[in-house]
Amino acid sequence: MGRFKLVAALVLVALLVGGGFYAWWASDLRWRPKEITRNQTEIAKLVESAGWVSPGRTGPKLYMIGFRSCPDCIRFKEEQFPALHAANVDTRVIEIARADVNGLEKSSAPERATVAQLWLTRSWGLFERWSSVPPDAWTAPGVPPADGDAARTAVVEAGRTLVKDLQPLLKQNGVNFAYPTLIWWTADGKMMACACEKRETYRFVRRDLGVES
Repeated sequence: MGRFKLVAALVLVALLVGGGFYAWWASDLRWRPKEITRNQTEIAKLVESAGWVSPGRTGPKLYMIGFRSCPDCIRFKEEQFPALHAANVDTRVIEIARADVNGLEKSSAPERATVAQLWLTRSWGLFERWSSVPPDAWTAPGVPPADGDAARTAVVEAGRTLVKDLQPLLKQNGVNFAYPTLIWWTADGKMMACACEKRETYRFVRRDLGVES
C-alpha cells in the first residue's frame, strides 16, 4: 500500500510539473523570438542592402519583410508601428512581390510596379500612400510599370531572391520564414528574429526594442 501511494505521488508530481511546463511553453516559450547566432553577417548584409523604406527614425533598427496584402503584416503595422515610431524605432519595411506558384499569379501588376519603385527610391511617402488604400484597389498612380521593363523586373526579382537567400540562413537559427519576418538587434547587440505571424510574439519585440506596452 505504501509503495502504491509513493508511485501515485510521483505520478501526480510528474503530471503537475509537466502541466506547468506545458502552460509555460504555450503562453511564453513558443512565442519567443530566436537569437541569431549563425550567419549573422550574411543575414545583416542581405537586409541592409535590400530596398527597404523607413520613416527615418534614429533609434534601433527593425527590418520587416512582407507583402502588401499579407493580413498578419497589415495587423503588425497597424497595431505596432505607432508605438515603435514613438519610441524612435526605425521600422525598415522590405516589401516583396511574391513569385507565381504553379502558374498562379501571387502578385498584381500595380504591386510589382510599386515594389520596384520602393526598392529604387526608398520613398516612405509612397509606402504610406500604398498602405492607405485597400490592396485590391491600388492602381499605382504615377508609378512606372515594372512589367515590360527589364531593369524594374530585375528589381522585383531581387526581392524574391532575398527571401530565397534568407530562408535557409534563418532556418539554421530555428526561424521558419513566414510573413512578416522581423529582424532586429537588442540594446546589448544581440541579433534577433521571428516569423511574427501572431500577436503573442509582439510583446517580445517591443521588450527588445525598449517600447512600453
